[in-house]
Amino acid sequence: MIFDSLDVSYGEMWGSYRGMTHRSPMSRALAARKHAAGKDYAVLLSAREQPLALVEYWPGRMWRVYLFDDRSWCMQMIDLEPHGTGMLLAQRNTRWQFANDQAHLCGRWDVQETTTVSADGHIEVKSEFAGLRGGSPESSHAGAYGPSSVPGRRFAMAVEDFLCPAPEFGDWQVFAPLLTQQGHESASTIVLNDRSVDEGSGPLRATGIEQLFNPGACDTREGPGVVEPIDAGMLRITSGRLAVSDPGWTSNLRTVTVPLGDFPVTLSLLRTERGVDVAAARVTFLDVPPRKWEMTLRPDEDLGLLGEGKFYGVGVDTGTAAFMDATRTVTEDELDDEIFIPLDSEGHFSVELPGTEPEPNLIAFRAGKGDGAYPVWTGRTEDGKVSCVVVDFQLHCAAGTE
Repeated sequence: MIFDSLDVSYGEMWGSYRGMTHRSPMSRALAARKHAAGKDYAVLLSAREQPLALVEYWPGRMWRVYLFDDRSWCMQMIDLEPHGTGMLLAQRNTRWQFANDQAHLCGRWDVQETTTVSADGHIEVKSEFAGLRGGSPESSHAGAYGPSSVPGRRFAMAVEDFLCPAPEFGDWQVFAPLLTQQGHESASTIVLNDRSVDEGSGPLRATGIEQLFNPGACDTREGPGVVEPIDAGMLRITSGRLAVSDPGWTSNLRTVTVPLGDFPVTLSLLRTERGVDVAAARVTFLDVPPRKWEMTLRPDEDLGLLGEGKFYGVGVDTGTAAFMDATRTVTEDELDDEIFIPLDSEGHFSVELPGTEPEPNLIAFRAGKGDGAYPVWTGRTEDGKVSCVVVDFQLHCAAGTE
């Protein structure tokens, strides 16, 4: 393809090389903020509705470029790392050959050739041949049975032949010379056309959180439902920090500064024709309705780096979430015998892991439909005191919560 312009769009980086549209598109402004903060994002460069390159920005000023041929097949992956002042070194260049469309769709390459370049210009070229089962563009590792390979070729070249300028944000023309490696030809001047999405309304907002605990009929994604609040016990806070976490993963906790004492935990059960799930969980610190809600963040999280409707939340990998004091620890035996097994029992939605007085306890509960990430909201009074903390498992319709 001969091109004199490139359409530019932005999105999240993971897996976005698989097509010419981003799974999670973002605005140019958001991508620029991520770039300035050293956070990852992806840039798709296309022409005439065909993808030419997907460029990923990684933390540590690393870049990865996926290159597409005239069939819109992803045929090449180049990893670039900083080299000196203002330059990038194509440290690793991987090419694939596929037998047919189906092989490409499944990521089953016939041949994978990888060129590795050291900072002083030493080159190694290694070829692998897949046979019946190969690897995929997601990884340079072998398939289930492992490909065959031939001894690598080693030689020296001028390192300058593998350098390109490190781009400032928006200076995507610097990657145009790489496109020639897939047979594309560029004009002497290239025009960049912004095809990014609008900024939108920003991160997820707390809408209708109080209604999650109002008993009675409601609408859900699965049709009509009924909300039933139930007591889950009293949570003891001894350190002044509440933690919201999967009880199986208690490092890098999401915490809120709260009063000392014992505080009630309430679950919101959602009954539909498909069964009963925990739709939300709340720990209440003041018997005063919150006047405002804020997303519960870790110190390194920035709302300005979230796209429309996105959130930072508690990650769940065991189907279970918990409220606990930030100093509380959990052993593997406790997880299995006192949390997971009881919660697997019919009709059990929460369980308390006691602490010997005056040590803190832990209250664990089923996490909505299971594993995933869920927003945590802190409700504050007019004078900024914490009224309650809520985990929303997002089972209600958007009319109730976003």
